[in-house]
Amino acid sequence: MSDLDAPPDAAFDADVIVVGSGFGGAVTALRLTEAGHRVLVLEKGRRLSDEDLLRARRDPRAYLWQPEVGLRGFFWQRIFRHVAIIGASGVGGGSTVWAGVLLEPRDGFYADPAWSHLRPDWRAELRPHLDRAAGMLGRVVTPHRGPMDDHLRAAAERVGAGATYGPVPVAIHFGREGVTEPDPFFGGEGPDRTGCRLCGECLLGCPYGAKNQLTRNYLHLAEKYGAEVRAEHEVTSVRPLPGGGYEVAVAHPWRRTALAPLRARRVVLAGGVLGTLDLLFRCRDELGTLPHVSPMLGTRVRTNSEALTAILQPAGEDLSRGPTISSDFYPDPDTHVTQNRFVGGWHMRLQVGPIVDGARKGPRALRTLGRLAAAPVAQVRRMAARGFERRLTVLTVMQHLDNELAFERRRSPVRPWRRVLRSRAVPGRQAPSYLPVANEVTRAFAESSGGTPLNLLGETLGGLSVTAHILGGAVMGASADEGVVDTSHEVFGHPGLYVADASTIPANLGVNPSLTITALAERFAALFPAAPEGAVRRDPVTAGPASRGASRGASRGEAR
Repeated sequence: MSDLDAPPDAAFDADVIVVGSGFGGAVTALRLTEAGHRVLVLEKGRRLSDEDLLRARRDPRAYLWQPEVGLRGFFWQRIFRHVAIIGASGVGGGSTVWAGVLLEPRDGFYADPAWSHLRPDWRAELRPHLDRAAGMLGRVVTPHRGPMDDHLRAAAERVGAGATYGPVPVAIHFGREGVTEPDPFFGGEGPDRTGCRLCGECLLGCPYGAKNQLTRNYLHLAEKYGAEVRAEHEVTSVRPLPGGGYEVAVAHPWRRTALAPLRARRVVLAGGVLGTLDLLFRCRDELGTLPHVSPMLGTRVRTNSEALTAILQPAGEDLSRGPTISSDFYPDPDTHVTQNRFVGGWHMRLQVGPIVDGARKGPRALRTLGRLAAAPVAQVRRMAARGFERRLTVLTVMQHLDNELAFERRRSPVRPWRRVLRSRAVPGRQAPSYLPVANEVTRAFAESSGGTPLNLLGETLGGLSVTAHILGGAVMGASADEGVVDTSHEVFGHPGLYVADASTIPANLGVNPSLTITALAERFAALFPAAPEGAVRRDPVTAGPASRGASRGASRGEAR
């Protein structure tokens, strides 16, 4: 890993600027601050208080993130030609709308030829970082089991996979329900915590102090130990300085006014897949400030081969008590299924429709339109159903099979004077919008529970793969001909510029990726160049020993 012959410290606003405060950015901020670096984190979203999160439950303006039209909440959904992606903006990044699942990937991920040749044994190398990440995020096997979990177990048994069913490991402080107590994780260094209320609202952000989102661990400690986090700072370009280091141009995300540029010895991009790709494309192709970024940029993007389906229970039923995700199973060796409580997911009313099979997009869309035309009243009743969110179960179905798509930055089809990220299919390897096993499991759940099986209209009508787990696009490689970053996460051709988020992951995990992203960021920070001479260092903070629940969850799948 290269060091930089940079100007004196006085020329820099920080030793390291971190762009983004999600899993990669939060880990980087804490570990580099502990190592003695002066760290500045730039986050385009807002700093969200518990009051903001509570308001988001009743006010779409406080929930949705589209700041140019006055929506300054945190949740966003971006729709491309081939994929729809769900995420969040704000201090803490995607952890705000994260269900908290902390599963480890299975053997196929470590052995995937997309990256297995880069290191002798990825599983062994990531093991200590997975354990540390699990401890920091407070991993515990879910103690709650309710009717929704019983229905998922019955579905697993109906498809012959009952032996793989079990509770999931999650990042939630269960404690005593609704009781606040001093920090139970970091010896009093963390904030007070409150036992989980089992309200099912994890995806709206947790204002109650139970979910272990990043503002209660990595980011909290990073700021306590000296890192600075600036919200409402959107990075618009990164430019190398003649004597070493980088200048970062910044603007306010909705006032669109330029802020003072900032300088640092090194820059770490951790704005999530879409944020990192958009910035690198802009700097390479439009501004020309990062001309040596690999031509592989935007390729090998993965969706975790994901499909979302749903089941709506009859009127009067309520399956909402519990954390958002509490159980899972593996219907076959390549597929993983979790249930989701969707309290607060009012937007799902507009997205569900009849369940329709078919791998060919055109015929499937026509059959869906036919079903809707034949029973329009039933569709309206679904969308207007009383108690919809408490009656709804969403199934997340993921596979680690090898497929991909690509992103480019081209003229917008709607606003041609602007360049935007646009998806591109990879012939023969396109991410699926239809998984037969997903519909099979959904029908099995509905048969057990007495509910109505549903698909998302984006999948059946639009042929879109819908995911909250986008990966890749700035992947690791042995050289710039193969990837955008090396195995130390440094960008080929631009020493001192790094990427530390999900965009570096070159293969599908087949399970929820947050633990793996966190572990890779822990590994990245451990490999990072030393702080300048004379810097004040502190011992890395750790939490109590992690539960082995995630490993047990993985082994249940491997047993099939």
